[in-house]
Amino acid sequence: MVVMERRYALRDDQWERLEQLGLPGEPGHVGVTAQDNRLFVEAVLYRFRAGIPWRDLPERFGNRHGKP
Repeated sequence: MVVMERRYALRDDQWERLEQLGLPGEPGHVGVTAQDNRLFVEAVLYRFRAGIPWRDLPERFGNRHGKP
């Protein structure tokens, strides 16, 4: 079985460390349009690592305007 690694995704152990620090917030305590804190953090990391503007994020990160 071949497992594809998501290049810009956080591993579970990395996400757990962020959660232990209280980042990016408490469960259920999200911003106005936030649906998934982990997805948002991964989008931020992707954007900075790839050196692209928000508008060029892949669709898997959702709508950049926070609209459904």
